[in-house]
Amino acid sequence: MAKPFASSADTAAKEQKLEVLADGVYALTAEGDPNIGAIEGEDFLVCFEALATPVAARKWLAKLREHTDKPVRYLVLSHYHAVRVLGASAFDAETIVAHENTKALVAERGKEDWESEFARMPRLAEGAGSVPGLTWPTLTFADRLTIDLGGDRGELVLRWHGRGHTEGDITAWLPREKILFAGDLVEAEAALYTGDAFHREWAESTLDSLKALGAEQLVGGRGGVSRGREAADAAIEQTRNFLRVMIREVGAVRERGGTLKEAFEATHTALAPRYGHWPIFEHCLPFDVSRLWDELSGVERPVIWTAERDREVWAQLQG
Repeated sequence: MAKPFASSADTAAKEQKLEVLADGVYALTAEGDPNIGAIEGEDFLVCFEALATPVAARKWLAKLREHTDKPVRYLVLSHYHAVRVLGASAFDAETIVAHENTKALVAERGKEDWESEFARMPRLAEGAGSVPGLTWPTLTFADRLTIDLGGDRGELVLRWHGRGHTEGDITAWLPREKILFAGDLVEAEAALYTGDAFHREWAESTLDSLKALGAEQLVGGRGGVSRGREAADAAIEQTRNFLRVMIREVGAVRERGGTLKEAFEATHTALAPRYGHWPIFEHCLPFDVSRLWDELSGVERPVIWTAERDREVWAQLQG
């Protein structure tokens, strides 16, 4: 029997949990749904990620407003994917910050990604009609951007560590508190989506750069907060292992002249015992393997996902 397309059958609401990680530092997790965060400056807020729609974002903001009424000066977007960015208008932010590659990706494939992701994950697209249009960064950078939080609150460092989940992923790092908002470069007990990834670079130099920060609390793109250096490092390493297993299995099938379907089946068999029970594993893996097959075949940049292409790949690999 064919599996329901992507997350179309995932209709159960997830319990949201707001956690205070340090004075004025917040994370909202939701049982494997996308995470989101906020950092207080002296008289303003920096918010990290925007969720899929303004309707969904307003629910997060209502929880945040139980702790602070400071206005949002900066909305930081870790990358371009629709379920992370299209709720941006709810924040009324003075400045929307992203990597320069993310802005280029919005221009190149933002509309297609919007249609693709909302079809893959309809539950996350709550109030889809409230999205006013594509989210455009108003401030971009190449390698590093530091935000002075004012008073005695220190600084927030935004960094690009190299290509990974996409070409433009950035993290938000609080060096004084050693708290890292890693976006989808790290998942803590949630499956990786790698359909727009650069697997080999991500698995090595990009994750090496993240790990070198020495985070003592880490908020990944999905899953719970990793508390303590050991747990933060473990989240990075389980992410790295997922990537390495994929590279090994897909590479072996390609080298022996096998098919994409065989590569998917081999990868599924290798990953399922450890990762198969994690959120969105079955959803992600066909798109992950398809992109990695292309990458190992010499396709440097990810092919644009469209709603039609999504269905074709799903039918081929999960059908």
